[in-house]
Amino acid sequence: MAEERAAPLRLGSIAPNFDAETTKGPINFHDFIGDNWVVLFSHPEDYTPVCTTELGAFAKLEPEFTKRGVKLIGLSANTIDSHEGWIKDIDEISGSKLNFPIIGDKERKVAYAYDMLDYQDTTNVDSKGIAFTIRSVFIIDPKKTIRLILSYPASTGRNTAEVLRVVDSLQTGDKHRITTPINWVPGDDVIVHPSVNNELAKELFPDFKIVKPYLRFTPLPKEKTTAA
Repeated sequence: MAEERAAPLRLGSIAPNFDAETTKGPINFHDFIGDNWVVLFSHPEDYTPVCTTELGAFAKLEPEFTKRGVKLIGLSANTIDSHEGWIKDIDEISGSKLNFPIIGDKERKVAYAYDMLDYQDTTNVDSKGIAFTIRSVFIIDPKKTIRLILSYPASTGRNTAEVLRVVDSLQTGDKHRITTPINWVPGDDVIVHPSVNNELAKELFPDFKIVKPYLRFTPLPKEKTTAA
């Protein structure tokens, strides 16, 4: 299968377009994105324990993503019929109501296009020896540009709050010409973007402070972030 592996995607790459069947009907991915942000995340298999907890968590947090103009879309290497039955289990176990679409990717076409494959764990295959998808996360902006890529091993569940935090960081940075420091959450001080000189910084951020010439902090109230 190595020869079928797509060229690596990087931050700044345009998200590959594709047509696929989902639990909400057929989609063209770029049309699905439209003018929104999108979080695309993959799962190794339906009816597996870690995946079940993850989809329940994303379903519960979906209203927060929606407030930020973000669509969620999952992917699992199974059929739509399999997904439909699995969703009933997810809703029952998590107490959620899963509304976002899940892509049916039994042939791994989207998984290969997005390099969502585990080449280290040789046991992570189906009965035909085809590699399952790992836990990949892509945050894609309205220009169809990939802004974040995360890859988790199949054994490790993701942190949905971290995905939401990165959305807040990216959207706030795009709006206010700032970057966010380690462990930032909305309401914390932010960093003035290096492209903003001190004179402009005085206009944009009257309360900014210089710690080092290359490190300048400024307050940014939570109401000015996308988490508002």
